[in-house]
Amino acid sequence: MSQIFDQTGKRVPVTLIEAGPCEVLQAKTEEKDGYSALQIGFKKMEKEKKVGKSMKKKPYRFQKEFKNGEYNVGDQIDVSIFEEGEKVKVSGISKGKGFQGAVKLWNFSGRNATHGVKHEHRTLGSVGFTGPQRVFKGKKMPGRMGSEKITVKNLKVVKVDKDNNLIAVKGAVPGRRGTLLEIKA
Repeated sequence: MSQIFDQTGKRVPVTLIEAGPCEVLQAKTEEKDGYSALQIGFKKMEKEKKVGKSMKKKPYRFQKEFKNGEYNVGDQIDVSIFEEGEKVKVSGISKGKGFQGAVKLWNFSGRNATHGVKHEHRTLGSVGFTGPQRVFKGKKMPGRMGSEKITVKNLKVVKVDKDNNLIAVKGAVPGRRGTLLEIKA
């Protein structure tokens, strides 16, 4: 994240995103594949690494398939498709928080600090019934937190730097530094 000052001198918090250039690797059609989509590659690998047979033709670090698109195989997609002031939605994998208790994971309030409660302030409480003698599926219990796909909508594109393939988006985007993001207009 960074900050930019607008014309009136107000500070605007922005996230700088490297967006492209991406190359269209494959165009799937209704007749051949049963659906229409584009396969896009991002970040060409510099060094020759040990890659599989399918990766020899397309040496990109990231490959993703998108359902709609009007591009041909070999076309380059860069930041020039975005305009300043445009609203976009950004999707990515959120930061992983590891194994968390029920108070942090589900915002439970915890137990009382009095009336015989000792060493149980952040415990879950009762988890089941006496009737079925089991815990029902979907019960809110401790578990892993984060590492989920999150979409942030209506982020404003503040600045587009075509020379460096950078987009400055107002606000925060999901994930840590270096996370692969999907930007849709």
